Amino acid sequence: MVKRIRVALAGNANVGKSVLFNELTGLHQHIGNWPGKTVERAEGTLHYRGYEIDVIDLPGIYSLSTFSIEELISREYIALERPDVVVNVVDASNLERNLVFTVQLLELEAPMVLALNQMDMAKKMGVEIDVKRLSERLGVPVVPMVAVKGLGIKELLDSIVDVYEGRVRLKPLKVRYGREVEKYVEKLRGMVEGLGLPYPARWVAVKLLEEDEEIVRLVASRDRSIVEYASRCGREIEGIHGEPCPLVISFERCNLAGLIAREVQT
Repeated sequence: MVKRIRVALAGNANVGKSVLFNELTGLHQHIGNWPGKTVERAEGTLHYRGYEIDVIDLPGIYSLSTFSIEELISREYIALERPDVVVNVVDASNLERNLVFTVQLLELEAPMVLALNQMDMAKKMGVEIDVKRLSERLGVPVVPMVAVKGLGIKELLDSIVDVYEGRVRLKPLKVRYGREVEKYVEKLRGMVEGLGLPYPARWVAVKLLEEDEEIVRLVASRDRSIVEYASRCGREIEGIHGEPCPLVISFERCNLAGLIAREVQT
C-alpha cells in the first residue's frame, strides 16, 4: 500500500517557492482556484521512496494575520487542514525578514522543514549561514538549497519523509514574548483551552491580543467575556509600552528573528 504524505509549501513572496514546486512536481500538477476564491491554487504530486507526496503551493505571504485573503487561506490550510509537513521556503539572502514568518509558523505548531533556498545568492552577497546552528536554534530540519538548479531537492524530500515517519525528533522553538505580554498570553491560553477550538490555545491567546478579527469573532461566539478580558489586557500592555498591543507583539517577533539571524550568519 502506497503511503501518502501531504506537504504545504509556505513562505514569503519571491523566495523561489513556485520554482521549488515545479521542481518537485514537474508536469504532475493542477492549477485552479481556492473554493469560492479568486486566488490561484497550485497542487501537484510526486512519488519518492515508495511514498505518494501531494504538494500544495500556498500563496506567498508575509504574515499569518487576516489582512489579506491570501494570508487567511494559508493560515486556515495549515491550521485546519493540518498537512503532514509544512515546508517553509526561506530566502537565504534575506534571512532576517524571512524568519519573521518562520516564527509565526512555529507558533502554529505544525510539523516543519525549513528549505533554505537561494544559497547561491547569499554566497554572492558574501553571506555565510551556519545551517546546523540554524536548525538547532529553530528546532526543525534545515535543508540548504538552490531550487532553480535542482540542488537540495533529494535532501529536502528525505527530510520530509523523515519528519513524517517520526525519524527526526522535532524540538520546535517555543516563541516567548516580553514579561508583560507573556503574562497575559498565559492567562488567556488557560481561558481558551476548554473552548474546543481547532487551533493551538496559545496561538489563539496571542491572536486575541493582536486583535485578529477572525479569532476574536470565533472566541466571542463561544465566550464573549474572554474577548473582553483580552481587550483589557491589550490596553494594559499599550499603557506600559506606549504602543498598541499588536505592534508590541510584532516588534518582539521581529526582534527574535533578528537575534536568530545574527547568531547564524556572518
